[in-house]
Amino acid sequence: MWTLGLHSNMNFPAPLSIVGFLGVIAGLVLMAIVVAVAFVAGKRKFAELLLKLGVAAAVAYTGLLLGLSLASREVVLARGEEKYFCEIDCHLAYSVVDVKAAPEDNGRQIHYLVSLRTRFDESTISSHRPKDAPLTPNRRVLRIEDAQAREYRVAETGGTPLSSSLVPGQSYLTELDFVVPSDATDLRLLVASAPQWEDHVLIGCENSWLHKKTWFRL
Repeated sequence: MWTLGLHSNMNFPAPLSIVGFLGVIAGLVLMAIVVAVAFVAGKRKFAELLLKLGVAAAVAYTGLLLGLSLASREVVLARGEEKYFCEIDCHLAYSVVDVKAAPEDNGRQIHYLVSLRTRFDESTISSHRPKDAPLTPNRRVLRIEDAQAREYRVAETGGTPLSSSLVPGQSYLTELDFVVPSDATDLRLLVASAPQWEDHVLIGCENSWLHKKTWFRL
């Protein structure tokens, strides 16, 4: 369950965000149908009232979406601190547990080997959920950014794939290989959900418009 102060990909309870999004979409579709029927039936004033209500609902949703994005803050987690992913429930926690750096190409580049831990937090599950029921993580986006906002993608991965399923209490390590110029400073790693179109309009989602990110310090 999402709680205030939890380092996660959301700054709003995920169940409320999803229900709100689905409710607004369903409400607007239903309202459009009713408005069309009302116009055909000659009930112009009723149709105009519904249109105004629809616009008000859309404006309120957009205001809440942008308000929480603007209220979000960028967070950079230290070694061992966890970032939870709330995809309705906040079961999975990620943390950087080790970083090894080695110069390459006569010192012009640095090879970073980042050990990323994925953990299924058993304290987040309901007492009714089977202890041996696996959970498969959604696809993740991984990248390093430096002080100049230059981005670097994973060159290679090792260890346990990030798409591997876990049961409550289980964890595994994934090795991420990055090659970064030697002049890159203030490096930080982003682990985020691969954005779907709906993520951009989910209230409080890290992938929504103008929302700040939660990073890992390297």
